[in-house]
Amino acid sequence: MPIWLGLLTFVATVLAMEGVAYVAHRWVMHGPGWFLHESHHRPRAGNWELNDLYAVIFAVPSFVLLLGGVQLGWAPWTTWVGAGIAGYGAIYFGFHDVIVHRRISTGYVPRSSYMKRIVQAHRLHHVVETREGTVSFGFLWAPKPEVLKAQLKDRGHAGVRAPAGAAAE
Repeated sequence: MPIWLGLLTFVATVLAMEGVAYVAHRWVMHGPGWFLHESHHRPRAGNWELNDLYAVIFAVPSFVLLLGGVQLGWAPWTTWVGAGIAGYGAIYFGFHDVIVHRRISTGYVPRSSYMKRIVQAHRLHHVVETREGTVSFGFLWAPKPEVLKAQLKDRGHAGVRAPAGAAAE
């Protein structure tokens, strides 16, 4: 396989993974996989949450494709696709766990309009504590915050977390 085709396969896989992540987040994590993902919509106690198991689950196809392509003589495209999945996982980790949720302190402050939009969209996703009523399931692409706020309003704020410090009724 020519290197240019391998690189194209890698980039196409990284881009396609945003669609895979959207589908998995919307219909698996907020569906039958809620038992793991629910921990991510609650305040975290400690360094880990059940939702972190999704990183292991999503790493399996990448690992298998890389192993097959590099060690087992599978078709060359399997190595590039496996690397693309791993690349998306690294980008996701950087955006989601480091920048948005600050699981690793870096002091980074989003300044570009793109980064501000991604962070705000994910925070709007997290104002809902339930599996229904959430908005913005993608991660590297997100609708404008105004659109997401309108969607939350249209849904009657179902499942929206009470503001910090609000007295429980």
